[in-house]
Amino acid sequence: MTLAEQLELADSLLALEPEKAMHPNELPARYGRVVKDLERLLNAVSAKAAVAGGWAVWHHGYVGRVTQDVNIVIPANCQLELLRLAPICGFEIVDVRSGIWPKLIHRETKIDVDLMPEASVLRTAAKPAPVPIRHPELYGAVDGELVYITLAGLFELKLGAHRAKDIADLIELIKVKPQEMPQVVEELRRIHPSYAAELEALVLQSEQEQS
Repeated sequence: MTLAEQLELADSLLALEPEKAMHPNELPARYGRVVKDLERLLNAVSAKAAVAGGWAVWHHGYVGRVTQDVNIVIPANCQLELLRLAPICGFEIVDVRSGIWPKLIHRETKIDVDLMPEASVLRTAAKPAPVPIRHPELYGAVDGELVYITLAGLFELKLGAHRAKDIADLIELIKVKPQEMPQVVEELRRIHPSYAAELEALVLQSEQEQS
């Protein structure tokens, strides 16, 4: 994405209030077209999915977050059929090597789509996530359309990935939604206690940065 395209997208997003844009297919311009074709593909395989990554960060309130790709959590049992039908629905398959998460490119817009299959394990080089990616329904996915992942689900996946940019995203979201953190902590505690402990430490760090 060129600088001019980034600025144009940022202007479009500023005019589109994140929490009033409840559905990913309301994203501006070519991103909305990608989502509509993804919905067509998901409906063809009767799969539920949830948008994670940078667009979910934007939707949940960090309006400065602009991303160049689309990340979706998909059920494990639909992956092969989804890849089989992807070319019919406007996507090219980029990578399906063993151990590598599949990636698509939207043929019309050239936007990357990263598939995050259920039961896969997020990791850095030294630290795998303590819990694999769960079924999209547990992140709020529904029949018929793409939805944004829940706030607790987004924190779960970001803490599992544990990259510097993921932690930076979470700190910004904590600043935007401090009142929701106690509930998110409790939801994460039910998934894995280490996630709750990490979030509590980030909340403290955020408070110190703002004091």
